[in-house]
Amino acid sequence: MARGQSNQQQDPADWVTRTADLALRHAEQVNGGALPDLVTCASGISPSGPIHLGNLREFLTVHFVAEEIRRRGINVRHLHSWDDYDRFRKVPAGIDPAWNEHIGRPLSAVPDPTGEFANWGERYKAPLRAALVEMGCDMVEVDQTGMYRSGTYREQVLTAIRKRGEIETVMSRFRTKKVEGAEESTAEEESGHGSTEDLARFPYKPYCRGCGRDTVTLTSYDDESTDLAYTCDVCGDSHVTNVATQDEGKLVWKVDWPMRWTFEGVHFEPGGVDHASPGSSYTVGKEIVGPIFGGTAPSFVGYSFVGVAGMPKMSSSKGGVPTAAEALRILEAPILRWLYARRQPKQAFNVDFGQEVLRLYDEWDALTKKAAIPEKRDAAVLAWERASATSTAGTLPTPAVVVPFRMLSSVADVTAGSREITARTVGASEAELEPRLAKAATWITEYVDPEERTTVRTAADTERLAALGDDEARWLGLLLDVLPDSFDSVEDLTTLIYGVPKLARGLSVEDAPTDEVKADQKAFFKLLYHLLVDAERGPRLPTLFAALGADRVRALLAP
Repeated sequence: MARGQSNQQQDPADWVTRTADLALRHAEQVNGGALPDLVTCASGISPSGPIHLGNLREFLTVHFVAEEIRRRGINVRHLHSWDDYDRFRKVPAGIDPAWNEHIGRPLSAVPDPTGEFANWGERYKAPLRAALVEMGCDMVEVDQTGMYRSGTYREQVLTAIRKRGEIETVMSRFRTKKVEGAEESTAEEESGHGSTEDLARFPYKPYCRGCGRDTVTLTSYDDESTDLAYTCDVCGDSHVTNVATQDEGKLVWKVDWPMRWTFEGVHFEPGGVDHASPGSSYTVGKEIVGPIFGGTAPSFVGYSFVGVAGMPKMSSSKGGVPTAAEALRILEAPILRWLYARRQPKQAFNVDFGQEVLRLYDEWDALTKKAAIPEKRDAAVLAWERASATSTAGTLPTPAVVVPFRMLSSVADVTAGSREITARTVGASEAELEPRLAKAATWITEYVDPEERTTVRTAADTERLAALGDDEARWLGLLLDVLPDSFDSVEDLTTLIYGVPKLARGLSVEDAPTDEVKADQKAFFKLLYHLLVDAERGPRLPTLFAALGADRVRALLAP
């Protein structure tokens, strides 16, 4: 029984539950009313550049649905296609312009500029693979270069070419603009026996045998011999490829996608919302897959874009876009997963690498506490559960000792990112604080604007100390009198620092503050920030004191 079908309170439902329900219902329908032995959930992407946080939604949408299906005891696989046989379209920013030479070649045939990887496609697969491992995502990978070059799709290619007239009939219904200079072909021409056939709309395109680019103009095709002749617009060479015996090209995308649905037996596959618009890949593919390949379009969900706060829509053809690997430098793996699990695919959202990170960690920690109370289990907790563990990796790494991210980053701020001092300041070992400790240090030192960082004074401000008012001198004197030689407890420091203005007015540190004391506290705190970090505000004072240590605090505050 699916989540949400019994007791809603005991078994909450979310978008993953509903999407899995639809995928399984579809799998039963196409399999004659019974679930197949293996349910296939598919994703695919072209590794043309950095695989950014928008692309990550393709992977995680499938991952969460496959995990839910597996949770129900059903045999399922997450099948991922690397579309590395796609053409290299554009040289990204920061890459040697000489790589323009490779435009039009398959991504798998373009050299990696660094020489570190076998080719361009592998260069961008590698960091995403590592990030998916850290996030506990398991998938079966398929490289489309290998599939096409090995002849695995040869019969499907020949089928598409043989039925190109039917494909064109479907395509023409959705086409809003004719191919420039081309006219509609007649049924007689589409038979393939006439030299006037409109080859501009041929469903298969070879890569030039001479220069390896797809910049070819088809000149003739013979159905009986399956010889396809072409001339390359770049190198000028002319060649003939035999489609039945030579594997030198690929189907055009709107034909390739439905072909793979049938070949792989795909039951569920998401796509960007643009793929489901009229005339898009999915809507055209639904019309082609049955008549041409004898298959059925998978259950589909469209997902919206994921952006980064303050940045335009991401494009992997441009440099500098945030990737999953980059996000994992500052976000624990469950938190990054949670950003995608908690929102329906159609909801667009931004990932904020700035101050929003502090609120995000606070929200996650609060939800973690809620998840520990069984009677509070709801859809929000269900999203937390999906984010926190996977069927293959188990529970994903989180700190053994949970210290608020904002505290860790504040201490790291004033200790120049020192993990050792930060751990000592908060009273835990480095191992107990990982992986959060490293991410807090990375965030504060590499992602926070230097102008927003805390700069501790290197020496006391003697001029300001010499000009202290009576109240200010009294506050500092009281503080230094009661300041311990070592700071073992941030809570004790909090009581002490907030208590000094109370003591100055004859109260005890445990007394509730009066309006006068609150005013004094505000002025006292402002003084302390000025003397310690030459600013009107900064990290919480108890945290700042703990990070600096008693000796340094005394050196900066003593008149």
